[in-house]
Amino acid sequence: MDNSKIIYLHGSDSSSQSGKARQFAEKFPGMVTPDFTGSFEERMAQLYKIIADTNDWTIIGSSYGGLMGAVFTCEKPTQVRKLILLAPALLRDPFASYLNLKAASVPTVVIHGTQDDVVPLQLARVEAEKLFTDLMYHIVDDGHRLHKTFDELNWKNILE
Repeated sequence: MDNSKIIYLHGSDSSSQSGKARQFAEKFPGMVTPDFTGSFEERMAQLYKIIADTNDWTIIGSSYGGLMGAVFTCEKPTQVRKLILLAPALLRDPFASYLNLKAASVPTVVIHGTQDDVVPLQLARVEAEKLFTDLMYHIVDDGHRLHKTFDELNWKNILE
């Protein structure tokens, strides 16, 4: 797997220096961990600029970054090899209009905690099941940030 084709999309109040971003960068040297700023539309424009016309991307999106990854994958499924969503914010207002996207058949893995008090598991799962036809769900005993879960999962297998 080409680590330069793995991109991590951080959450709304996070950055490329967050704990998860640093952990992923350590596990997969050379992966892309950009900073996104501004409104949702501005962040999406930044993502489109990074990925441009290239293919075979593995997108890892956390929370708000999960919403970004989901929208991008549904809009440009041929550019995405695999989508990994970590407690994805697939229900947050005012982004409900983005949840009327065409379903994508890109292999998608969702990791979501039963103790998530930011993005309710069941509500996000309903949306994920509408958006992705090749979907695998990992429900874990963890909170929104998935701190306990990060070290327990075999990321290499998940990303393959």
